[in-house]
Order: sequence, then C-alpha cells, then structure tokens
Amino acid sequence: MSSELTKRIYQIVQDIPYGKVATYGQIARLAGNPRAARAVGFAMRRAPDSLCLPCHRVIFQDGSLCTGFAFGDPQIQRQMLKKEGVTFDDQDRVRLDRHRYIPEPGGMPDGNPSL
Repeated sequence: MSSELTKRIYQIVQDIPYGKVATYGQIARLAGNPRAARAVGFAMRRAPDSLCLPCHRVIFQDGSLCTGFAFGDPQIQRQMLKKEGVTFDDQDRVRLDRHRYIPEPGGMPDGNPSL
C-alpha cells in the first residue's frame, strides 16, 4: 500500500465527526481507490497511536462492527460508539441511515459526498 494512500485514509478517518461512522469501502472510495477496502482495514490496524485516530468509527458495509479483538474486546467498539450517541438496530448493527458520515461537497478528494 502506498504511503500516499495511507495518508489519505488517515485524513479521512480523522475527519469522521463524533457520533458518525464510515465504512471501510466508503473510506476507500473517498481516498480515490474504491477497491481498497482491505487496505483501509490494514491501515487501521497499523495506525500509530500518536495520531489519535477515531478508528472505532470505521465499520463494515452492513453496519456491523469489528468481530476480532482490535479494541481489546469485541464489545469495546460498540461501547465507544454508544457513548457518542450512535444507535444500533435489532441485529446489533449501526443505524447507517442515522449515523453515516457524509462529507461536505468538495471536502474529500473526489468531492462526492454521497459515498
């Protein structure tokens, strides 16, 4: 993965506001590489703590959360999002209709807020 792509991914994640989420695929598209969802996951796993990125705001396309121990325990990501007011449906998935991050037009590399 190029360092330029990694920088774009980190900038997009940094810009996800409190109480909002973005999917791995959405971040890949916003970074200009729509087929790089796995690269986003890789970048999240190796993000330096010094960047203080809100990695907990990055979720799967269907609204589900990380199933592994990326946060030390599978429930930590959910708890972090709930503290920000993020709500979940009956299947324990984030309500993307309420909480999906939609950047302002021109605020992302391709200027497309509908991703």
